[in-house]
This record gives sequence, structure tokens and C-alpha cells, in this order.
Amino acid sequence: MGSEPRVRLSIFMNVFNVHVNRVPVDGTVVALSYRKGRFFNAAFDKASEHNERMSIRIHHGHPGDAGDLAVVQIAGLIARRIKCDLGQGQQVRQGERFGIIRFGSRLDVYLPRGAQVLATPGQHVKAGETVLAKLQ
Repeated sequence: MGSEPRVRLSIFMNVFNVHVNRVPVDGTVVALSYRKGRFFNAAFDKASEHNERMSIRIHHGHPGDAGDLAVVQIAGLIARRIKCDLGQGQQVRQGERFGIIRFGSRLDVYLPRGAQVLATPGQHVKAGETVLAKLQ
């Protein structure tokens, strides 16, 4: 995603949450990157850097394009399996299911420059329903 700093929204899912992941914006999958890693508790900040993860870069093609958006599926302490059903070049629609991570996992969303965050710290969010941010 380049060296420019981005706002990161981290959504922790405990063992009682539904772990289905949904596409945050309409667009095109431009890159996928799987990285093996460790299995720290997904609630810890270090999980974003050290845990097993699948990164997805989506070009949202917004007018006045503010940049691509990234979604990262992160396996947690108990979750040891990430499933991602996307392919490079695939067209995606906001709200579509794209994968799942089981039991105590996390999803990081890296927003493009100029995005206005609408979610608040500690807010309970629902995939496909809660608006996390407004893109410029």
C-alpha cells in the first residue's frame, strides 16, 4: 500500500461473534498477499504485524479517487485458519461475503487518505451493516 501512513480500523471478533468477512466497498481486487505468521491474541496490536494474515487490496474507483483500500484478515490465538474466496482482478460489491476466520480473530481495514472515520472505539459493529467510514 506504499509508505504513506493510513488510518487503520481494527475489528476484533471474540469466540461468540460471527466471523464472516464482507467487502467494505465496491471495486476491483488488485492484489492479494498471504503471510504465514504467529498466533498471538488477535486483540493485541502486535497481531497486525506478527500473526498469520491475508491482505486484500481493493481499488474502489471512486470519483476523485482518494486511493485504494486494504482489508487484512488476521488469525488469532485459537483461529488457525483463514479462508479468502477472492481472486486478483475480481469485481466485488460492498457487503458481499468474501471469507471467514474462526474463533477470536481480527479484521484490519486501512483507509485511503481523506476518509472520514464514523466508527468509534469500542463500538460493536455488524458486517455488512455498520458504516465504518465515509470515503472522499
